[in-house]
Amino acid sequence: MIKKSLLLLLFYCVAGFTQELPPIVKFNAGNYNAGNQNWMIAQDSSRFMYFANNEGLLEYNGMAWSLYPSPNETIIRSVKVIGKKIYTGCYMEFGYWERNAEGILKYFSLSKSIRSKILDDEQFWNIAQYDQWIIFQSLSQIFVYDSKAGTYNIIKPKTGVNKIFMVDNTILYQTFGTGLFEIENGKSKTISTDPVILKNKIVNIYPRNEGLLLQTQYNGLFEYKNGTITKWNTQADNELQTSSIYSGQLLSDGSLALGSVSNGIFILNSDGKIKYHITQNKGLSNNTALSLYEDHDKNLWIGLDNGINCINLQSAVRSFVDDTGFLGTVYASILHKELLYVGTNQGLFYKNYTSNEDFKFIPGTKGQVWSLYENDGTLFCGHDSGTYVINTNTAVQIFSGSGTWKFEKHPYDKDLLLQGSYHGIAVLEKTALGWEFRNWIKGFDYSSRYFEIAGANEIYISHEYKGVFRIAVDKNYTSVTKFVAYKSPVKGKNASLSKFNNIIYYASKEGFFKVDQKTKQFVKQELLSKVFSKDEYTSGKLTPDKSGKLWFFTKNYINYFSAGKLNSELKHNVIPIPSTLTNSMLGFENITQITQNTYLVGTTDGYYTINLNGLNFTNYNISITNVATNLLNQNTVSKPIAGEGSFKYDENNLTFSFTVPEYNKYVNAEFQYLLEGMQEQWSEWNAKPYITFKNLPPGDYVFKVRAKTGNSISNNIAQYSFTILKPWYATTIALIIYLILALIAAYLINRAYKNYYHRQKEKLIEENNRLLEIKELENEQELMKVKNLQLEQDFESKNRELAVSTMNLIKKNELLSMIKDDLKKTDESNDKNVKSVITTINKNINEDDTWDMFKEAFNNADKDFLKKVKKAHPLLTPNDLRLCAYLRLNLSSKEIAPLLNISVRSVEIKRYRLRKKMELPHEHSLVEYILSI
Repeated sequence: MIKKSLLLLLFYCVAGFTQELPPIVKFNAGNYNAGNQNWMIAQDSSRFMYFANNEGLLEYNGMAWSLYPSPNETIIRSVKVIGKKIYTGCYMEFGYWERNAEGILKYFSLSKSIRSKILDDEQFWNIAQYDQWIIFQSLSQIFVYDSKAGTYNIIKPKTGVNKIFMVDNTILYQTFGTGLFEIENGKSKTISTDPVILKNKIVNIYPRNEGLLLQTQYNGLFEYKNGTITKWNTQADNELQTSSIYSGQLLSDGSLALGSVSNGIFILNSDGKIKYHITQNKGLSNNTALSLYEDHDKNLWIGLDNGINCINLQSAVRSFVDDTGFLGTVYASILHKELLYVGTNQGLFYKNYTSNEDFKFIPGTKGQVWSLYENDGTLFCGHDSGTYVINTNTAVQIFSGSGTWKFEKHPYDKDLLLQGSYHGIAVLEKTALGWEFRNWIKGFDYSSRYFEIAGANEIYISHEYKGVFRIAVDKNYTSVTKFVAYKSPVKGKNASLSKFNNIIYYASKEGFFKVDQKTKQFVKQELLSKVFSKDEYTSGKLTPDKSGKLWFFTKNYINYFSAGKLNSELKHNVIPIPSTLTNSMLGFENITQITQNTYLVGTTDGYYTINLNGLNFTNYNISITNVATNLLNQNTVSKPIAGEGSFKYDENNLTFSFTVPEYNKYVNAEFQYLLEGMQEQWSEWNAKPYITFKNLPPGDYVFKVRAKTGNSISNNIAQYSFTILKPWYATTIALIIYLILALIAAYLINRAYKNYYHRQKEKLIEENNRLLEIKELENEQELMKVKNLQLEQDFESKNRELAVSTMNLIKKNELLSMIKDDLKKTDESNDKNVKSVITTINKNINEDDTWDMFKEAFNNADKDFLKKVKKAHPLLTPNDLRLCAYLRLNLSSKEIAPLLNISVRSVEIKRYRLRKKMELPHEHSLVEYILSI
């Protein structure tokens, strides 16, 4: 009996879990691959985060973690970003990190020059800055480093140093048991030796009302002003005394964040009231907060004893997480008479909406709640066990015949309600005694999770496994008079049906459909259906609200349609919260309008609320964090990211890493890239913070990338220009060398051919010399024959023979020329007889006269052939006409060669050139053409 009472009490009151908290992003050691403890936090101008971790300096750029081991492999206790340098302190070592050309941090020691001044086992727990001075603090002494002069000033209190504090432009520090001091002109100056300071360990000091606010470890906070210390009472004083405060941070809105050793964190407003008390059972990864830091976006980072958390204090989302499982999965919610009701798989719970009081269980409602519906001031609960009427904290069952899905108003009778149940549709009636079950609508017994009323007596029903139906009922809503089963749209997983702006819509993986009021058929809405093509379909559950919005969920967004102001088209709006973060039950997603701008979304472990007015997405800057190449079967090698890159031809596999330093739990960054020189269009949006291009050909490229966080595009487009060099054998120098080698080869080949033809020419001359005499005899015989033939032919034939005789005369002259040349080459060329012969030959040789004679005879014999050719082809030279004449005589190249005193090859070349000048097509014969003139 006692056990049952305890369980009932737990259901009545879900204690300590009812505060709606800002989103918490959790990172464990497995996520960042480093040590568990994180002692200090900092952020640079690029909004990258840095953590003093047990394993070294930990960097997080919003997309990827990087660990830089400490220089002596010890725990890094402190970190501070000053300009472009990240200063760190660890065991007997301090210095700074600076980013190299590849974007990787490199360490430079500052303490090595004063190693002798560092005490044995000394660790540097804190770093502060004032102008050009960097202050490194251990528990024994303070090192003041002048970054301009490179000199040190060492302050060594007798009782050691608890901690240094930077308050506005004042450097303070507390010693163990001797007071609070200020560093002024490089020396210590006592500020206070008040017993409060002597007896308490100060964790942090904040400016307050022209004085100081001292945060102690166990005794809360004190105000110091004009030398007087007074207690500053807060709502959290009792818990602070038992929590052992270890860290603190003054937030930009004036709130104080206090980190404890065993009780999570407290956030107090400027009046000392508790805004949040967040512990491990409320969402933190660990109850020990070693460090706190507020970043540029006003997120609160917590360095824990076991991990790192980031609280999105400015988020428009607030979440309630039930880690105990007593509340369960939220399926329905409603704000009714200032009470927030949530229906879960465990029953119905309620609380005062404006307070942080506990959720209370309503007795009698244990089990699955499907819906909550308000009608004329009465709250109805659709339950697995039937229907309940809820009055504050009591539930009265008015129907138990079947599980109830939902409720709809009767089209014209305000005293009637229709409820969709497991086995059809029932009618509820309001009587003098209250609401009660009246009747089932006979003739339709399918499960009616989704139904809508059209007109006076028509009802549309969607059944996930059977499809869509339309029934007509009699005027009393007692029986079905007409039943229609639709073939289109087809049944679909997680499909639903809902009325919005008096139009019935149906949504499934096939798209959006609406009922045509004239034909009563479902018509697909192509424009609305594009939503599912742009973002992956998960559920067709449609939820209309009171403000003219129709809500539904996809893989990466919470969506809603709103009516256009100037036309009837629905406008699509998105809230970029993906389903992986909403943690809703597929097909049972639920969103309820709690206030004008606040909506509650049920999840499997509680719920979260969204303030639409607070959905402001920052336009972040995107940056390229790494450019890496890799050869086949080798590790990647980082390359400089500043300036333009130049890579060898075999370094053509490039990986670009990029990031947006965005740390909101419910906003995922997406990226779009373009590689100019290879692509013409931007890629699709993708969540991967890197892209690899493989086997890029040689050339010049420009890689561009931009980001989208929520609905906002990044302020900038990050780009990186680079060149893939050609292989050595394809470079310009190599091509020039190839050209030179080719010219040399051509010259050598040409020279070889000339030598060859010269030898051939000499051989031909020798043969001609031997044949001259024979040819001369043959010519004489031929002349005799010609003379005999001339007697038998007419005048025209005689002219032709004259041309032949003249041609032979030319040949004879040429032969004499050759003989003359041979005589000149003999050793006896100076002999008087030889000279006499040469003189005689010269007198008998006159090529111009001979050719003119031949031409005249030839024209006479061939009817002015040469004139015709010259007229047809004005560009022909006398040598070309001479060749035409020989071809007209149908002489071969071999026969023409000695007539022109050139080689056969040269004759062929002349013929080729003659063809070109005559512009003869390749398929036409030159000789045939000349003969045809």
